[in-house]
Amino acid sequence: MTTWVENPTGGRDRGPRGLLRAWLEVLIRPRQFFRNGVAPGDQAPGLVFAVAVAVAYVAGLFAFVPARIPGFALGPGVSAALGLALVAVVVAPATLHLAAALQTVILIVVVPGRAGVSETVQVIAYAASPCVFAGVPIPAVRAGCTVYAAALLTVGLREVHGTTTARAAVAGAVPATLLFGTAFGGIDAGTALVRAAGLI
Repeated sequence: MTTWVENPTGGRDRGPRGLLRAWLEVLIRPRQFFRNGVAPGDQAPGLVFAVAVAVAYVAGLFAFVPARIPGFALGPGVSAALGLALVAVVVAPATLHLAAALQTVILIVVVPGRAGVSETVQVIAYAASPCVFAGVPIPAVRAGCTVYAAALLTVGLREVHGTTTARAAVAGAVPATLLFGTAFGGIDAGTALVRAAGLI
């Protein structure tokens, strides 16, 4: 799962420009992106992409809600930097691969003739694209980001693993709930919206 191919056939461009291009493409043309931009073994750009999304999300949390900055030492600035470094080096990579492992197990049950684990890692990484804005403390924004990310996961699973929309939705339901609903705050945001509407 952690093996990278140095010069894979196809896949994503490297560097900041490649990250920005991938982010825009997956948001605007997800079917085309997942069909053409995910290559066997090409995990390095996907992992970097997932780390960038996670860091942007946490940076948003820290910027809008300073109380979320962990109290490590030497003031909030250093604590925020240490928190972002921890997310980039440990939390984001570990979360991505745990989510991919869970997704792979579910795919084994739901989708026969699926693609490989490497492709699944990439699909989850790129599906998180909208969560760049999930750190904004507005329930509608956060809920919209996470719902869109879940939809992108369904599209990605369908395109990359060659299955139906229904099977992709079923396969991606639990990982999407855990990753986008819990880690990126989609469930709390949705609950806040429902409460604000007076439905509960």
